[in-house]
Amino acid sequence: MNVRDSGAGRAGGDAHAEAAERAARRDEAVRGAVEQGLLGPDAPIVGLLDVVGIRDSAAALRAAFDAVVAPGTPVLHAFAVKATPLVPVLRLLGEAGIGAEVASPGELALARAAGVAPERTVLDSPAKTAAELREALALGIAVNADSPQELARLDGLVGTTRTDSPLGIRVNPQIGGGAIEALSTATATSKFGVALQDEGAREWVVRAFAERPWLTRLHAHSGSQGVPLSLMARGVAETYALAEEINRHAGRRQIDTIDIGGGLHVNFGSDITTPTYAQYARLLAEAVPGLFDGRYGLVTEFGRSLLAKHGTVVARVEYTKSAGGRAVAVTHAGVQVAVRTVYAPASWPLRIGAYDAKGRPKEGPQVVQDVAGPACFAGDLLAEGRALPLLEQGDYAAALDTGAYYFAHHYAYNSLARPGVYGYAPGADGGIRFAVVREPQTVEEIVAESGGGRPDALTEL
Repeated sequence: MNVRDSGAGRAGGDAHAEAAERAARRDEAVRGAVEQGLLGPDAPIVGLLDVVGIRDSAAALRAAFDAVVAPGTPVLHAFAVKATPLVPVLRLLGEAGIGAEVASPGELALARAAGVAPERTVLDSPAKTAAELREALALGIAVNADSPQELARLDGLVGTTRTDSPLGIRVNPQIGGGAIEALSTATATSKFGVALQDEGAREWVVRAFAERPWLTRLHAHSGSQGVPLSLMARGVAETYALAEEINRHAGRRQIDTIDIGGGLHVNFGSDITTPTYAQYARLLAEAVPGLFDGRYGLVTEFGRSLLAKHGTVVARVEYTKSAGGRAVAVTHAGVQVAVRTVYAPASWPLRIGAYDAKGRPKEGPQVVQDVAGPACFAGDLLAEGRALPLLEQGDYAAALDTGAYYFAHHYAYNSLARPGVYGYAPGADGGIRFAVVREPQTVEEIVAESGGGRPDALTEL
């Protein structure tokens, strides 16, 4: 198989140029948000999304795999909605040729609201209810059964329901975990999929396909943050080998599509995008060439790697102080938008950008300081002991690379309001344009969500 030049995933100076362009857009967006009143004393925290960057990531993903698959191969890149569950984001990705991978009724509703077609949607979840499965089958959405019990439930539904849904089984190749145990999905005891190395499991999977001609897909997801590319490729290779075994046993090409999941990790240490989709696709083409020779359709489910680099949380410094000889900047961004970083800082460190009161990148000598959030516990820190230009009252601290799993995953500690989210792009006049993605949450909405309409519900019992 010839691996064509993808043109995706810039190398060397081009990668640095791409990173510099993205950083420059971000700086313009922060300044523009202050100038246009989206960020300030009365709006002390916002989420910003780089529309140009998101489109570039989608194009890079498609180009990377187009370069290694045989011409005419059906390929679906389905964005893992859990990474950034915002309808305008899903619509933007949809227009860029990316579908949706959903794992709950809420995520499916978001994908449908964004206009993602059923045939470009994949349902994965370890706890699908009968109602969820019925809805997916009625719509023609692809479903990957996560366990023998779920497959038994599908048996009953398929026997009574006409459906165009592609159906498959999720397997766990049990290849081991990465640096972050909680996110490793292919360990010996992972809750996901059928554990292939358990006694009798592989034989059960082969037999399950032989007994059900309507099963046509095989799915595995072995990647995530902290998992090296080599281990991800090994998981894909194990899944491909199983598909080949199943098809040999069936005497025909029963499995016609392999879903390789996603999980490409993100470099949180700089603006450089590494690893790239092109690097991963080339590695897979070398490690599993048969996957791309045209006999199998392909599904991917990338999430974090598509959005992380293109989102920024920006928060106003409300107060500064000193504690134990260390400077502390108290901001409006903490655990409510960065729960992973606050509770597991060693696994999820974030870069912090310092901006002055006008939204301009701050200069000056580096000072070791803490960047604290507003929540009422001591560990609510975006960064601890970080060397930055000294943040002062009225300045802004920006948590970088937060376009996935951050401001769209609000944690309602202290009933802190969800920040507004705005997309940005360069304007024709050279300035920056913004679009509202999600309005800031109001205190009235917080009260309503907290039973405000039923104040006597308990006293009347």
